[in-house]
Amino acid sequence: MTKIISQPTYALQELGWKPFFQQQLSLQEWEVNQPARVSAVHKSRIEVLTEHGQLSIATLPAMPTLAVGDWILVSENNHFTRLLERFSNFQRKAAGSKVAEQLIASNIDTVFIVCSLNQDFNLSRIERYLALANQSGVEPVIVLSKADCIDDPLPFIEQVRQIDNMLMVEAVNGLDPNSVGTLSAWCGKGKTVAFLGSSGAGKSTLVNTLLSANAQLTGGIREDDSKGRHTTTSRSMHLMPEGALLLDTPGMRELQLADCSEGLAVTFADIETLADQCRFGDCSHQQEPGCAVLEAIESGELDERRLRNYHKLNREIAFNTATIAEKRAQSKQLGRYYHAIQKSNRKHKNRE
Repeated sequence: MTKIISQPTYALQELGWKPFFQQQLSLQEWEVNQPARVSAVHKSRIEVLTEHGQLSIATLPAMPTLAVGDWILVSENNHFTRLLERFSNFQRKAAGSKVAEQLIASNIDTVFIVCSLNQDFNLSRIERYLALANQSGVEPVIVLSKADCIDDPLPFIEQVRQIDNMLMVEAVNGLDPNSVGTLSAWCGKGKTVAFLGSSGAGKSTLVNTLLSANAQLTGGIREDDSKGRHTTTSRSMHLMPEGALLLDTPGMRELQLADCSEGLAVTFADIETLADQCRFGDCSHQQEPGCAVLEAIESGELDERRLRNYHKLNREIAFNTATIAEKRAQSKQLGRYYHAIQKSNRKHKNRE
């Protein structure tokens, strides 16, 4: 069952429609369907934005897994038709012990990776989010929040730029519209931006200020550890005054990477380049003679913390990717087994 929620109308370009999506439609599909952008995903329904307003569509078992930011086709009766191919998507290994990948968001142009300028400032965590962004092919911008909590943000900005001197880094006070206004360069009409960051990094405060409205509830800071209370509990899309679409995501206390080798290589391009100069092609950069990576650490060219995090994320990606692949193989094998049983039962029934 489909429910019409509101009447405001939007041009498709305002919702982030691009030639990339247009090229996926046949003339016949265009005549009998309308494109719709997923703005929220619930257990039993999805909310979408169309040229004719907002709809709420019941999810069915046959529907694919959808993420906020997806483009779908909706029939004349406002029923789901099909999912359009994504040009970018964020996904992670599902939190906890569950062996599966979880979609976070899709069709994003720019991702703001938020890290607070207090005791929770963490370069290794920024590298983790960068690997995810680089794997997705999305432009990353590092946003150092709570700049009002320190005297000078420049040393922190310089630390982040040591990861990659081409990175865009902005230090902002999330409560000050003028300060947050530096992010407007990435928030043009029809652009889709997303916020990623750990719980309490100040994402919801930034969202509220950018939207000039109380779009997300915000929590205070716990004095004992400088960590904010987790306030955003679901992914949602908002239209910004500048015309961009802003996608807020829950803070992630656990961001496990899988199938992210290319993103890791881009994030640690300096280590990958040095590795090509090692004496041995299979150098593990642990204790081998002639290791260019270890020599760079000894000379001060490379930070040892960065190499440790590179090893850590490499091991994590390899383990999670192998685990998920094994789970998929088991599912396929189990599916074939069930199919064989059903086929055998049908034959037996026909004989009777």
